[in-house]
Amino acid sequence: MRLTVLAALLVLALPSVTLAEASAPAVSDAVAKAVADPARQADKSDDARRKLAQVMAFTEVKPGQKVLELIPGSGYFTRVFSAVVGAQGHVFAVVPNEYAKVDNEGIATIKALAANPHYANVSVLTQPAAMLRAPESVDLVFTSQNYHDYPDPFMGKVDPVTLDRQAFAALKPGGVFVVIDHVAPAGSGMSDTNTLHRIDPAIVKTQVESAGFVFDGESDALRNPADPHDIKVFDKSIRGHTDQFMYRFRKPAK
Repeated sequence: MRLTVLAALLVLALPSVTLAEASAPAVSDAVAKAVADPARQADKSDDARRKLAQVMAFTEVKPGQKVLELIPGSGYFTRVFSAVVGAQGHVFAVVPNEYAKVDNEGIATIKALAANPHYANVSVLTQPAAMLRAPESVDLVFTSQNYHDYPDPFMGKVDPVTLDRQAFAALKPGGVFVVIDHVAPAGSGMSDTNTLHRIDPAIVKTQVESAGFVFDGESDALRNPADPHDIKVFDKSIRGHTDQFMYRFRKPAK
């Protein structure tokens, strides 16, 4: 009897770790192979910090799929998406015209990537920030650290709900919209998007769900409880280690 009670107590003492590990999505062979691609050797030093494999597993990206990636920056995720979806899939890298005006280096980098034969399944789409479009229906819309940019003045103060509705329209039934961004203080809404470059996760969830999406899960892989949430994400004390939420939303299959 004592052993049974002790065993039960041990089970109760361990679930936080065990359940967290069990709930983490498995890294597919396609993702593992893409992460190990020698062509992205220069990116590898950032993989552990950015939890690359966990992020890609959370997106549920698969070979043959179509991906719409918003504001790809240096192409860090683009290169992996390209390798995962393969020749039968495609990655559409969206660079809003307004964003290109403040990041000439970024758009040159992503265009050079798309011109590389190794990434023949990548296309760069330049379009107004308020008019997100894809040439065909996609399986995944992905945005990392730039959802908060859309409502800011330099982007033309795009209503995030408009962006969410356009993402919804671009997706196939059953497709997913993954949003990763820097956490702002609870209850702050969008007040810190243009100052601290952060956004309250609660307002993001409300906005995306209002567009017709169903909340499909979150990951704590990029969370950092040491982040005070009230300093700029570029502050040297936190840059590269901000507390980030990662949400997945799904377009209903019917």
